[in-house]
Amino acid sequence: MKPTLFLRIASVLTLIHAILHTIGGVFGKPVPGTAAMVAATMQSNRFAVFGVTRSYADFYFGLGMGVTIFLSVSTVLLWQLSNLARTQAQTLRPILATLTLGFIGMAVNSQLYFFAGPVIVEVLIGICLGAAISTAKPGEAFLPAPVASQP
Repeated sequence: MKPTLFLRIASVLTLIHAILHTIGGVFGKPVPGTAAMVAATMQSNRFAVFGVTRSYADFYFGLGMGVTIFLSVSTVLLWQLSNLARTQAQTLRPILATLTLGFIGMAVNSQLYFFAGPVIVEVLIGICLGAAISTAKPGEAFLPAPVASQP
């Protein structure tokens, strides 16, 4: 398989992750009982921080949206890199390595603080990125199109 395919798979997995994170994590409602009580407490207790008044619910929502934005940008970036990988796959290796470490770091974070769903997706994305790195072979050098000579 080629790095382009692995990067496109990683892009689609990242899109799925972004959608599910947004639906369940950012806009999901807490279950009745203790979770709902904690959410209400987070919303009702407001405090001043750096000149603005916020609640822990504001921070929770804002950080959740931040992850959604990061995952959405990563989706587009991975798709764009898949197009570049057709001719520049080997050159992309350091960028792909950085992204691989980032997604593996997210998987560790998700394992420590969340649950199995995001861990599985983040590990699969990391595996796809690692596969893209390992299948990247030297591509043809970019050569500009010949310019027509003037008569």
